[in-house]
Amino acid sequence: MIGFAVTGSFCTHEKALGVLEELVRAGYRVKPVVSFSASATDTRFGKAEVLLRRLSDLTGEAVIKTIPEAEPLGPKTPLDALFICPCTGNTLAKLASGITDTPVTMAAKAHLRQGRPLLLALATNDAMGSNLKNIGVLSEKKSVFFVPMVQDDPEKKPFSLVSDFSLCSSALNEAMRGSQLRPLFLTK
Repeated sequence: MIGFAVTGSFCTHEKALGVLEELVRAGYRVKPVVSFSASATDTRFGKAEVLLRRLSDLTGEAVIKTIPEAEPLGPKTPLDALFICPCTGNTLAKLASGITDTPVTMAAKAHLRQGRPLLLALATNDAMGSNLKNIGVLSEKKSVFFVPMVQDDPEKKPFSLVSDFSLCSSALNEAMRGSQLRPLFLTK
């Protein structure tokens, strides 16, 4: 079973759902997890209740929305891999600092206790600013892998990076073998 955690990078939710559809079509059983902001925030990109329904409908699983629901994903319900897609800069910083205050960070903490792959599909406007150190910290961890990233708008958002969502399946396959898909940083 693959865990698929969605955080609040609302503008990339459609791309993330496309990745989820691809995983399900490939035959993976998938357990969805959402952060508090993804589960409760309506934005111009969509309503939270629609996101939750789509996650459940695509996977045939109940969506994990609380910290107590996420905690068993390590010891009691081990996952083969946990995918955070999209992973915000906020979630990235919490993972790098060991902060466990959302269902997604709890799922990651519980999952990493098993030494299995955690794959991050980053989408943040401060990746090459205040979050660059967190990318470095997490890239040093044995079981943490990244989907390769690109600057999405170097002129208007010079510190922003977003994962190339078309590489998510390849990155997952590499992570399952214990390897980082390269190159990590892409050019357009």
